[in-house]
Amino acid sequence: MKKTLFGLTAILLTFAVATTSCKKDPVPEPDVNQMDPNDWQGDISDKVTLDASKTYKLTGMIDVLDGAELTIPAGTIIEGVGGTSAAIVVHQGGKIFVNGTKDQPVVMTSGLAQKNRGDWGGLVICGRATCNSGGGMSEVGDVPYGGDIDNDNSGVIRYLRIEYSGAAFNSEKEYNGLSLFGVGSGTKIEYVQIHENADDGIEFYGGTVTADYIVSSHIEDDMFDWTEGWSGGGSNWYGKNDQGYGNRGMECDNWSKNFAATPVANPTISNVTLIGSGDQGDEPQALMLRAGTAGSIDNVVVKNWKTGIEVRSDESIANIANSTLKVTNIKFVDVAAELVVKNSDNETVTGEEHAVLYTVNQNATGAGAGTAVPEWAKGWTIGLE
Repeated sequence: MKKTLFGLTAILLTFAVATTSCKKDPVPEPDVNQMDPNDWQGDISDKVTLDASKTYKLTGMIDVLDGAELTIPAGTIIEGVGGTSAAIVVHQGGKIFVNGTKDQPVVMTSGLAQKNRGDWGGLVICGRATCNSGGGMSEVGDVPYGGDIDNDNSGVIRYLRIEYSGAAFNSEKEYNGLSLFGVGSGTKIEYVQIHENADDGIEFYGGTVTADYIVSSHIEDDMFDWTEGWSGGGSNWYGKNDQGYGNRGMECDNWSKNFAATPVANPTISNVTLIGSGDQGDEPQALMLRAGTAGSIDNVVVKNWKTGIEVRSDESIANIANSTLKVTNIKFVDVAAELVVKNSDNETVTGEEHAVLYTVNQNATGAGAGTAVPEWAKGWTIGLE
């Protein structure tokens, strides 16, 4: 009897081992690196590098999540075809690396046969730097932004063209070409063109980031925009809206919901050229400085605007007096009025004390070549001649 039980036990053990050894490995989760380039959308939660030999059809949202990295090699083309649902959103803690070159810029454009402004969303980056609004949820992308990490790093962007973006949800909410929400100074942005966008070219929502060598061309609204206490800076900005549309060259707010919010928007900007479309009514100003903004803007050339500089709001007027708002070495070309000052009731106010806001320099070079296309913007941009 004992012998029989021993034999039965041995058989059962052998079966158990055999059964265990035959179990199949678990099916792996889908690899985000294998996203379909013809239907490119979804969450990126790891390190992903695109293939420059492929064209990526952006059909939905690409969300670069906290801790993830998206690297886009030189020459890569991304075509947005999904209206407001097609955008690239870098979340807090995520990073994007656009590794374009002068000869092979990265291009984010419309994938439609007939390209128009607003065919897709745009590029949205959300960081953890200071915003005087307190941050919150981004206007587009609907993800958190803001904080107190002013050296926050969201990656590096070099030689990037963003074309035909700016899809609109409604008359009050639409994408900019490049939206920077609470982006920190550890982020590097240079050599970027926003072309044929339906809203603003580039907008800074607070943060401390610096952006250099930026082109904003044929923009339906403002070429350059800041709000929510942006305290970064930039040099070599070239804006051109000379085809009978467009709004302002630069629209500069401290924060529209609280003109006295701190820290006050106070960027340092130099080497700027802004070319407009002449007198289009009440709005076309080369520089609109309002809603309590401060800031220093140096070496500026503005051409073909109804108004060169307009200051609006009591708080911004006060910043003229305390010398925290100033425009130095500006050259006006074909500008009807150099300076207009309005108080918070939108009433025009006059006074010689306002003249200290700016100094004129007929030898100002702006972005490098006066009103002409600067050398640094040649070879990788489109639509400037």
